[in-house]
Amino acid sequence: MTTPSDSAISTPAAPRTGGANPARLADDSGQGKTTIASGVVQKIAGIAAREVSGVYSMGGGVSRAFGAIRERIPGGSGTSQSAGVQVEVGEKQAAIDLDIVVEYGAGIVELARAVRRNVIGAVEQMTGLEVIEVNIAVNDIHLPGDEDDSAPAPAPTSRVE
Repeated sequence: MTTPSDSAISTPAAPRTGGANPARLADDSGQGKTTIASGVVQKIAGIAAREVSGVYSMGGGVSRAFGAIRERIPGGSGTSQSAGVQVEVGEKQAAIDLDIVVEYGAGIVELARAVRRNVIGAVEQMTGLEVIEVNIAVNDIHLPGDEDDSAPAPAPTSRVE
């Protein structure tokens, strides 16, 4: 049951990470409450950002380095869908910060618009939260021919027989 004071929240969303202090969505049917963990919003935003053509990877240098190590560990979790994504989730709103690496040749301004549109659409459609902002930091650019750290090194060739 909501009261008039519940519907007029003017304070900004408080920073939240992981599963702590999840968003609580009103359920008009009176049959229960729905809560959404901040980590869920992080994953949705990360997946939606990666779906846009021209996004090479997510995260800053340190985040990507830890991700590369995690991918090499047998039985590890592989690529984290929330790498490079920070969120602040309130009861009705979410704010999202993304760190991305773009492919060389991609128009960064147009790419940022497309990422922002895709992230807002996915988060709002899946969670019902209003996304008030999506800040995008382009941390690097991936050049054609750059070898992935995970690619096997070419076998050395012998100069003598």
